[in-house]
Amino acid sequence: MPGDAASELKRKDIDAQPGGRGDDAKDASGLKRKDYENRLRELHVKLVELQEWVRHEAKKICIVFEGRDGAGKGGTIKAITARVSPRIFRVVALPAPTEREKSQMYVQRYLPHLPSGGEVAIFDRSWYNRAGVERVMGFCTGEDAKRFLAVVPQVEKAMVDSGIILLKYWLEVSPEEQERRLRARIDDGRKIWKLSKMDLQSFSRWDDYTRARNEMFMATDTAWAPWFVVRSDDKRRARLNIIEHLLASIHYAVVPRPKVKLAKRHITLADRGPRLPLKFIPEVH
Repeated sequence: MPGDAASELKRKDIDAQPGGRGDDAKDASGLKRKDYENRLRELHVKLVELQEWVRHEAKKICIVFEGRDGAGKGGTIKAITARVSPRIFRVVALPAPTEREKSQMYVQRYLPHLPSGGEVAIFDRSWYNRAGVERVMGFCTGEDAKRFLAVVPQVEKAMVDSGIILLKYWLEVSPEEQERRLRARIDDGRKIWKLSKMDLQSFSRWDDYTRARNEMFMATDTAWAPWFVVRSDDKRRARLNIIEHLLASIHYAVVPRPKVKLAKRHITLADRGPRLPLKFIPEVH
């Protein structure tokens, strides 16, 4: 039903959620790494089945991930795409718009990245930047944001009417968990690149982002393109829940595949000839 996500905000505070870091051998929710990995392996098999159906039937799927900084969008996308073909599952993470793109109709830069037949396009942030970061950080006017919110439901209606299966996920992280994750990036050489100047500037504007999120839900939670909210303090459970929901939301069929059998082969003695002048890397490990 339209407005479900917005109504949910009125019924209860989605910011209040149980803790759960999801990185330790056993997280605060009690989900062990082994249990998580076993279930994820089972879901990966189903994602491959979905992939084969998309390819066989030339289906078009578009998945949008939105949420605050540190909500877990990147990790979720990695969990989804770990065992599927990058030629079919494409991740779209656009940089800041160029001067030329700024002069275009706002959604124009996103249109070339929508899926064609046989593709799944996953947006790591999307056209909803206008309703969130651009609005809060002053990259667009309030009037620009209102026009966007008025128009985007019809744009998404056109997408759905063209045959695109559109799924929109909002990952909701609590302020405490977001701060923990952002602080963890400061001293971690593997994650410091995730902490941008924009992240630092927007960190103190929690309430502004909350208001922008609520207005976005009210305007764009439609019958044809509803928002699905995911509590993401517990990373492992959030990833599993999203994949489960994704698979349940798409009525796909398992495409029969012929049984694979390797043919016999004959290996010659060519390698016993003169050694080729090849350069091998040092075997440090």
